[in-house]
Amino acid sequence: MNATIAVLATLDTKGPEAGYIAERLRDRGLTPLVIDCGILGEPLDITPDISADDVARHGGASLAQLREAGTRGRAVAAMRTMLADLVGQLHRDGRIAGGIGIGGAEGAVMTASALMRLPVGAPKVVISPIASGRHEFGPLVGTRDMMVVHSVVDILGLNEIACTIFDNVVAAVAGMVEHGRGPSHDDDLARRTVAVTMLGNTTRAVMALRDELAGAGFETMVFHSNGVGGPAMEELAAEGYFRGVIDYTTNEVTDPLVGGIHDGGPDRLKVVGNLGLPQVVVPGCIDFAVFEPSQIPPALADRPSYDHNPEFRLIRTSDEDMLTIAGIFAERLGPASGPVHVAVPTQGLSIPNVPDGPFWNPEVDRAFRERLRSQLRDDIPITTHEFHVNDPEFGRLVARLFLDLIKEGPA
Repeated sequence: MNATIAVLATLDTKGPEAGYIAERLRDRGLTPLVIDCGILGEPLDITPDISADDVARHGGASLAQLREAGTRGRAVAAMRTMLADLVGQLHRDGRIAGGIGIGGAEGAVMTASALMRLPVGAPKVVISPIASGRHEFGPLVGTRDMMVVHSVVDILGLNEIACTIFDNVVAAVAGMVEHGRGPSHDDDLARRTVAVTMLGNTTRAVMALRDELAGAGFETMVFHSNGVGGPAMEELAAEGYFRGVIDYTTNEVTDPLVGGIHDGGPDRLKVVGNLGLPQVVVPGCIDFAVFEPSQIPPALADRPSYDHNPEFRLIRTSDEDMLTIAGIFAERLGPASGPVHVAVPTQGLSIPNVPDGPFWNPEVDRAFRERLRSQLRDDIPITTHEFHVNDPEFGRLVARLFLDLIKEGPA
């Protein structure tokens, strides 16, 4: 087993700390590969295995050019891309098994971005003081299985707290190398695995769907459609993990329209079709966007809302946005090269979308269906079903639609 672990840091400020981590890795029988991503100065009390200039040259530039980028932000952005490309290449070449990144703000974001290039199962840990409070975790985690450790103290000096945390991170990485499950890809399992998207609003139906697929010999891999789950599912689809996809909960196309937190990005709903994988698509939960209760924009304050839990409030999608979403579905599903089936429940798209519920608006939901039908590619079937989206019977029906669909497409 490869026991080399990359140690990523801006060594002009974090040299002693990176050196300490490297020594502790050696104590555990691992081989450190220290990589410098510092831009402004020279390594402090350490000689890297791969210098910052080496990183820049891997990206087709030089450290001197980065220092002349004009602003610190531009230089950091360029180094982040170069470092990520290098780390990905090192892993593909079998030179590293995983990595540890340390940094404050810029350093943490740079090193985390690089570690995200490692596949699921490869040890990847970032240590930072910004891994706390109200900081965004997206730049530290992305769509990968990152381990994020709050440093408690800032990373400047080898004090009792810092060394305790560094020691424990090294122990965790050593444990993952020796006892963990590394990256693997079983082609036979992939042929029997179906990716499914879900939220709490669709859990009961997806559980029934899972059981229906299991009866036909398929396993399900479920993704929480919280703005990260959908893109993660699409990334793994591109890596060959699935026979097909049931995109049951597609709310991640709604939140970008109004600034909600479950934003799946501009490529959501495109990737699976471009790969040619069979997919059944359900407009589950497109009738709301998700916000922290204290962060609801004033422009949305008068819309119907629903308290999903103490942390999240659901805001009903407007009439106009429902029509916009229909256009998004049509545009993004239209180029699909594999078989697609759109299944639409007519008795509500979310838990609060029921008769007498705050989101019940059958006229608007009907307008969505009509707009989608008028704009979607003619040969993509759209079927309507007299069920609520979270009805287990609808989940079973969607599973059967998928089983029918894969009979039409290539294995």
